[in-house]
Amino acid sequence: MFFRGDLFQKSYTCIVTNKPALISILDSFHLNPEQWFWVILCALFVGMAKTGVAGIGMFIVPILATIFGGKTSAGILLPMLSMADVFAVFYYHQHAEWKYILKLLPSTVVGVLVGLYVGNIVNDQQFTFIMGIIILVGLVIMVWRERKSVQVAIPHNWLFSSAAGLLGGFSTMIGNAAGPVMAVYLLSMMLPKNSFIGTGAWFFLIINLFKIPFHVAVWKTIDINTFTLDLAMFPAIMIGAVLGFKLVKYIPEKPYRIFIIIATALAAIKLFF
Repeated sequence: MFFRGDLFQKSYTCIVTNKPALISILDSFHLNPEQWFWVILCALFVGMAKTGVAGIGMFIVPILATIFGGKTSAGILLPMLSMADVFAVFYYHQHAEWKYILKLLPSTVVGVLVGLYVGNIVNDQQFTFIMGIIILVGLVIMVWRERKSVQVAIPHNWLFSSAAGLLGGFSTMIGNAAGPVMAVYLLSMMLPKNSFIGTGAWFFLIINLFKIPFHVAVWKTIDINTFTLDLAMFPAIMIGAVLGFKLVKYIPEKPYRIFIIIATALAAIKLFF
């Protein structure tokens, strides 16, 4: 666990002495060079995932969970996702379809609260296990989408929207892994590409900001130490966002998605051992 008793002392030192305090806080995570490589790579992928390189976000969650533990990694990842959400909203905000966002929000909030309760009563090993299950279910949904060459009739009624929101809210609270669920819902609405990205960008920005107070006050997985780590990753997130804008048109879609699915499955399976 990475939370220290001298939290406020470090905050004061950070303001007064700046660079030494930053290094001290980052050193408190006791990461080796290989782990730092993976954390920076995940931050890069966060930016890319939020600006159109679909699927890569699923790869991030199990990697960070392996390094930091299940619940702690969720708190570390959430501010990174929120930073990247801002980039995505800035670029695609005019394409959002608000009627779908407003339709999803009530049940998603309920799903987040259910996830908050479950996460508060299980230990970290159980949390990590649930996270692994959610990721694998998400991968099954991704594979199902890949194999469907024709559109499948999906109901557009209130019950379907509520179920999608509830499952998405629970998934995003436990593992920041609601992407596949939301993708299936938004694709079923027949949204064009830019509307799909813009609607998802606004939806996840709202939900991720809604989750932050719970991570701070209830789970205590976000504090000055973890947020300092997130800020240190901001340049990588920004570079990833720019790369996402530029590369999304040139990456071969099918080989890329197959690679992401296989790599994420292997990383998720590792969470069980």
